[in-house]
Amino acid sequence: MPDSQLPATQHWRFETDVEGIGWLTIDAPKGPVNTLSRQALAELETMVTRIEDLAASGQIKGVVLLSGKESGFIAGADISEFDSMADFSILPDMLRRTHSLFARIEMLKVPVVAGIHGFCLGGGLELALACHYRIAVNDEKTRIGFPEVNLGIFPGFGGTGRSIRQAGPVDAMTAMLTGKPMRASEARAKGFVDKLVRHRDMLRWEGRKAVLQDRRAKPAGFAKRVMAMGPMRDYVANQMRKSVARKAPRLNYPAPWALIELFEKKGNDWRAMIAGEVEAFVPLLSSETATNLRRVFFLTESLKKQGLRGVEKPNFTRVHVVGAGVMGGDIAAWCALRGMGVTLQDLDLDRIKPALARAKSLFRKRLKTKEEIDAAVARLEADPAGKGLARADVVIEAVVEKLEIKQKIFAEAEAKAGPNAILATNTSSIELERIAEALKDPNRLIGLHFFNPVAQLPLVEIIRSRFNTDRQIALGSSFALAIGKSPVVVRSAPGFLVNRVLLPYMMAAVERVEKGENKELLDAAAVAFGMPMGPIELMDTIGLDVGKFVALELGHSVPDNSQFARLIAEGKLGRKTGEGFYKWEKGKVQKADPPDHPNLVALGRELVQPLVDTTEIVVREGVVANDDLADIGVILGTGFAPFLGGPLQARKDGRA
Repeated sequence: MPDSQLPATQHWRFETDVEGIGWLTIDAPKGPVNTLSRQALAELETMVTRIEDLAASGQIKGVVLLSGKESGFIAGADISEFDSMADFSILPDMLRRTHSLFARIEMLKVPVVAGIHGFCLGGGLELALACHYRIAVNDEKTRIGFPEVNLGIFPGFGGTGRSIRQAGPVDAMTAMLTGKPMRASEARAKGFVDKLVRHRDMLRWEGRKAVLQDRRAKPAGFAKRVMAMGPMRDYVANQMRKSVARKAPRLNYPAPWALIELFEKKGNDWRAMIAGEVEAFVPLLSSETATNLRRVFFLTESLKKQGLRGVEKPNFTRVHVVGAGVMGGDIAAWCALRGMGVTLQDLDLDRIKPALARAKSLFRKRLKTKEEIDAAVARLEADPAGKGLARADVVIEAVVEKLEIKQKIFAEAEAKAGPNAILATNTSSIELERIAEALKDPNRLIGLHFFNPVAQLPLVEIIRSRFNTDRQIALGSSFALAIGKSPVVVRSAPGFLVNRVLLPYMMAAVERVEKGENKELLDAAAVAFGMPMGPIELMDTIGLDVGKFVALELGHSVPDNSQFARLIAEGKLGRKTGEGFYKWEKGKVQKADPPDHPNLVALGRELVQPLVDTTEIVVREGVVANDDLADIGVILGTGFAPFLGGPLQARKDGRA
């Protein structure tokens, strides 16, 4: 029965039943996801005040907190409010007020139980940790974690101390420092969750039992807590710094370093850890890094709004890939991993077998159970005869960069594929109009340009030719989203977006090596600037033969007497052959230590200048629609320093 003494709120519903259990439901009025906006938190204060009165008078035995959204529990704080809150005159009071609110929930004499399904992230997990007991649905949709570090901050609603209390310092700090969400079973094993259920419809029943039995979560045991005591805490903090330094230099990403310092000072007392959040958190939210990472977040989210929606939203179930080389095989494996039936075609079975072996390795890394792995293996079928072409929803060509071969493949595909199937090429440099000359209906051909390694890089360039309609491009974007990739639409032009901007950067670095500069130093400088790897290692990773082909396509010369050309002539093509500019062992680059340099970041800025300049040119030429799409495309496709917000944003800020 609804509690009539509660004022109406937009985000929360509260009712009590005949057993004296209070049911508190969050259901934000706009959008499919719950977030803890300032209004939602203010309304929760009202709810908690009423619940305190009911508990004090004995009118309720406890409270179960649930979500009314299909998508999940709570996805975190409302990121759209962060810019307005990044103010020293507003933020500290807001954080302390939320700390007080969550402490009031924790201090209720009656049990408060959180029932979790789907997303339980950031502030949502912090609220759940303030409850006395947590129940989660153990399925693929449930994801629990602290992604704040990806936005240049760390948990600020008390999550630092409460996660350490429940999971122990190592597991809690690892969750906060990596930002990786956990499955329900992992969260249960680490102490973030107390009980698992199989289905969402079991949350109410188990929540009821937890209230009636007055269940309370137990904090982490001594074996875990000892890692935050005395000298052990200093040791753990130093190990964390070493791990963080490899991926997030302090100058570029201050949040994990600030969190480690907070832990080092106060990690043995979870309440002191919570109190220390405010002082450490406030300068992070307004930092340039956090501002740029929020921009990257919103740009990434905007890509998810592309594609066909509503009644027109397509249902992709079968994919046919032509070409079982590294790219084609890995595209096929990724589509199978994402649940689609895939047929993989090449000249004979021997050419397909290595791709199947790589796919099985990917499945073993990404999937948790033997049943899941076996199901993914079964979804990927060797198809040298191309029988799967006729029943595919999407046909993807990923063969060598030779125009006549691609034209032949698509002439056959057009004749055999269903009339509504997408025909897509993974060409990295050839203009689509040239490939489409072989088709009766050139509108059917689009570009789906994936990046190596397919399983790691999220970008897919949706290449639009002058023949394509808006609907055909929206179909391509829908497919990219269906397999968990981020689509950026670009116009058909040599090199498209990513290769167009990468080649001048890599070739300029190669030319410097040709003139005698130290390749290890150049790579170290690019990494110091913020790139995920240096340009010479990147050329080796892509393959020198591929690099030369794309360079020639884009009008760059490769002199026959150059070291670059000689390496290719000797079959030293980089990582895939075990040697290029570097030697490679078991897929790992072998590098000497770089010589000393007075300013690696400045040298790195100099190295990326051709990339930044070319990005401006690409936007000016209309290859990509605007600066925002150029920035997010280059970040997702090359790993360009996210903390700088993209090459064009970095130039605006005077940092590139």
